[in-house]
Amino acid sequence: MSALFEPYNLREVTIPNRVWMPPMCQYSAAPEGPLAGAPNDWHFAHYGARATGGTGLIIVEATAVSPEGRISPYDLGIWNDTQVEAFRRITRFLVAQGVVPAIQLAHGGRKSSTERPWKGGEPVGPEAHGWQPLGPSPVAFADGHPVPDELTVDQIREIVGQFVAAARRALDAGFEIAEIHGAHGYLINSFLSPHSNHRTDAYGGSYENRTRFALEVVDAVREVWPDDKPLFFRISATDWLEEGGWTPDDTVRFAGDLHARGIDLLDVSTGGNASGVRIPTGPGYQVPFAARVKAETPMPVAAVGMITDAEQAEKIVANGEADAVLLGRELLRNPSWARHAARELGDEVRVPDQYLRSV
Repeated sequence: MSALFEPYNLREVTIPNRVWMPPMCQYSAAPEGPLAGAPNDWHFAHYGARATGGTGLIIVEATAVSPEGRISPYDLGIWNDTQVEAFRRITRFLVAQGVVPAIQLAHGGRKSSTERPWKGGEPVGPEAHGWQPLGPSPVAFADGHPVPDELTVDQIREIVGQFVAAARRALDAGFEIAEIHGAHGYLINSFLSPHSNHRTDAYGGSYENRTRFALEVVDAVREVWPDDKPLFFRISATDWLEEGGWTPDDTVRFAGDLHARGIDLLDVSTGGNASGVRIPTGPGYQVPFAARVKAETPMPVAAVGMITDAEQAEKIVANGEADAVLLGRELLRNPSWARHAARELGDEVRVPDQYLRSV
C-alpha cells in the first residue's frame, strides 16, 4: 500500500486515505429568504462527485456561523435548522460512499459582504444583499473595501457563542469532523495578525492577546464537539509580509497552543490577510510551512498548494512532510483524481458498483 492510500486515524474516526478535499466556496446558495445559506442541488452534486471519485475526506466549504459571517451573500451557513436538514442529505451520501464528511465553520470578518468571484468579487451593499462588515479594528482589507466596524468585547463573546451553536448544528447535520477557519484574512486570522489587529485591549497587541479570540473559539467549540470526533484548525502560516505580519515562527508557536487545547490537525495554508503582496507560487509551494509545523511540534498537519500529481502527493506523505494532502483546484478539474492516483501508484481505492465497468 502506498503512503497516500493508507487509512488515517484521528480520535475514533478513520479516514480511508490521505487524499482530502479542502473547503472551496461555491457561492451558490440563496442570498435571502427561508433557504438562505442552505445547500442545494448544486452542492449535493458537487460534493457527491468527489465522494464517488474516491476522496477520503471532504471538508465542506466555509460555512458561516451567522448571516453577517458569510464571505458573500451566496455562501453557505449553519445558523438555523433549515440549513441543518439540507446538509443531512449531503452527509448521508458521503458516508454511504465511505467518505468522512467534515465542515469548515467560518466568519468572514472584514472580508465579508462581497460579490461572487465571477461577478468581480467587489464589496456589495444592501442593494445587493450586502451588509456592514465587522473586524478586530477599523482597518479595511484593501482600497475600495469598506472600513469594518470594530467589534466590541460583547460582540466578540457573541461570535464565540455563534461558533458553538454552529458546531452543535454541524454535529446534528451528520458531520464527523469540524474545522475552525483561522486563515485567509477572515475574522479569526485578522485577529491573529498585527497587520490587521490594531487593538489596545485584551484582544490586541501582544501575541497572547492577538491569539486570545482564536483560542476562546477553540476552547468553546472543543467543549461541545464530542471527544471521539476530531477538530481541525485552518491557518495561514504567513501573511507574506517582510514585517508587521503573522509569521511562520508565530504559526509554529500557535500550533503548540492549539495542540494543547485539543486541536487534532492543522490545515496549513498561507496568505489572504494582506492585499497586494507577492506570493512565490509553484508546485507544492506551501508544503514547507506544513512540514515545519510537523517537524517542530506534535501537531499532525495537512498540506496544500499546487499539489497536482500522484507521485508528488505520495512523496509529501511518504517523506513525512504532512499526514495528508488537500487538493483544491485539481479536484475541481478532476473529481476522480483519487481513483486515477491509486491506479498510477499501483494501489486500490473504493469504486462505486455503478462505476466498476470503468476500472
